Amino acid sequence: MHRYPFTNSIWRQHDTGTPYPSLSVSESTEVVVIGAGIAGLVCAYELQKRGRQVTLLEALEIGHGTTGHTTAKCSVQHGTIYHKLIRHFDESIARLYYEFNSEALVYLKNQIEEGFDCDYANEQSFLYSREPNEELTKELDAYRRLKIDGGEATEEVRKALPFSIEQALVIHDQAQFHPVKYLRELANRFVQHGGKIYENSRATEVSQGPRPVVTTSTGRRVQGNQVVIATHYPFNDLRGLYVSKFSVERSYIVACESGSRPLKGMYLEVGERKRSFRSYEENGKTYLLVGGEGHTAGQVTDTRSRYDRLEHDAQAHFETNRASYRWSSQDLITLDGLPYVGQMFKREPDLFVATGFSKWGMTNGIAAGTLLADQLTGRPNRFVNLVSPLRQTVKSSDISAFLKTNLDTATQFAKGTVDRLLERKNVKDLQLDESGVVQVDGKTSGVYRDLDNQCHVVNLTCTHLGCTVKWNNAERSWDCPCHGSRFDAKGNVLEGPATKPLSYSKREDL
Repeated sequence: MHRYPFTNSIWRQHDTGTPYPSLSVSESTEVVVIGAGIAGLVCAYELQKRGRQVTLLEALEIGHGTTGHTTAKCSVQHGTIYHKLIRHFDESIARLYYEFNSEALVYLKNQIEEGFDCDYANEQSFLYSREPNEELTKELDAYRRLKIDGGEATEEVRKALPFSIEQALVIHDQAQFHPVKYLRELANRFVQHGGKIYENSRATEVSQGPRPVVTTSTGRRVQGNQVVIATHYPFNDLRGLYVSKFSVERSYIVACESGSRPLKGMYLEVGERKRSFRSYEENGKTYLLVGGEGHTAGQVTDTRSRYDRLEHDAQAHFETNRASYRWSSQDLITLDGLPYVGQMFKREPDLFVATGFSKWGMTNGIAAGTLLADQLTGRPNRFVNLVSPLRQTVKSSDISAFLKTNLDTATQFAKGTVDRLLERKNVKDLQLDESGVVQVDGKTSGVYRDLDNQCHVVNLTCTHLGCTVKWNNAERSWDCPCHGSRFDAKGNVLEGPATKPLSYSKREDL
């Protein structure tokens, strides 16, 4: 039988960074940062440099989360966001968001000058469409109104891409890099300044009140003056109704070896297809990275076809080889398009959050980390109100997005119960490397038959809020269609907000 390749991020393949121990003894510190992605590590590094004692907890390993599964474009060109922000808010808010991310780029460039080694490259960033597109016309007008360093670039993109281009925009002097190398640089320097990192230490609870206590899945605790939750999706999302403030989208990336010259620039398509292109060079090889095929997380089972379509586009248009690497990423989209960074709850001044980067976590994450470091050390920061989680979230213009997000969640919750019955099959019909909903010992369960003919049985009820998880056939994972929690074939948590595994058993008699 044809064995579909397992997914593997190009950024994590040759990661030889320092492994850090898990938290084995409870301790006390000044600041606890939860999550060793880009926002958490920038925040921890900055705080430690400024004289705070910081303990950093990571549920898995550095680079395992969203930061290690991105296209790693460092750009202020976040799709067609600026005309939308002008319409939704006003020009001053749109300009402030531009400056929020622009300062993150400056911060990164300064680190490169300090000696950070992360394959940094200065590049132009382009938006393009293959057909007439009103969004690009509006965005071009927004560039002019906001005095953004960019503009019309149709002819330039027509020369660069091997298919018909109707319209294109550029923003100058942007960047791309290797995200895991960047995380490793931050981690190494953070530890050199006296910080502590604990990997495989999943936080499951944060107490309320002064000097909050973070409890891990093994029962160990860390107490701090302040706690920063930078876990992508906040695991304590039920308080403050954060669970109702996001939509969760999953998208896909392939890296295909190319015999031609690297593609100069970073490209994102506006329209139905939404393809993303950039090149990366490693060990004398040139790879074309193609991204796209996004959908609401957990609501697509045949994810292999998503990778296949991206690979086909790379081969058809750029004459690349088959994909050497395939990986996917999950993104949180907020109701108003701005991230949530700052004090998490109104009556808890010692608890902070960074989340909702809407696919643009490289610049938003750096900006979030520096903003939180400023807040925790008493430095003024002009972006505090812009991205405050305590801002009025559901405005009249947000109502439709709020209703759509929460109606979809309710629909998926109800649909899961029906699907358990409609999708149920006989376990004996499962082929190697195939999963299904089956009846095991009188209970409806999820079963994955691996390549060694071993069956892995899990409870299909998500441990977050009880939705029914669905199989993801490319990642070999169980994904929740309500809030995006993900579990491996043995029920272990891959991605929150869930903090507890699915109940699991290994069966050789099925």
